[in-house]
Amino acid sequence: MWKEFKNFIMTGNVIDLAVAVILAGAVGLVVNGFVNDIMMPVVGYFAGGMDFSEMKVVLSEAIVAADGTVEKPESAVRYGAWVNSIINLIIVGFVLFMIVRSYNKVREPEPEPKAAPKGPTTEELLIEIRDELKKQN
Repeated sequence: MWKEFKNFIMTGNVIDLAVAVILAGAVGLVVNGFVNDIMMPVVGYFAGGMDFSEMKVVLSEAIVAADGTVEKPESAVRYGAWVNSIINLIIVGFVLFMIVRSYNKVREPEPEPKAAPKGPTTEELLIEIRDELKKQN
């Protein structure tokens, strides 16, 4: 069992998958940084200076004690963070589209399958079978 597991882990597909997952995590951090630190301030500027990440609908206010400690935290629907996530998804989708598109342009086209040698048609084969059966009878 250990030998089979070792062979499985050492195959190229598993190692490629592990590299892809690690790389995807790093790309995700870069894209999140790009969206949160570059795109959203620009979008907020053109939207009248609003910060989408802070947009929310407060369902119940936070209860703060006299000494400044929070007794009950605020309950809110943070739809601004959801808007950030959607913009993030669109950017990631566009980047992946561009990568796949450029990969498809660069890779060698698959060779066209060779044409099958022309043989007898189905009707010719059926006629031949019929004639053979007549000879045997």
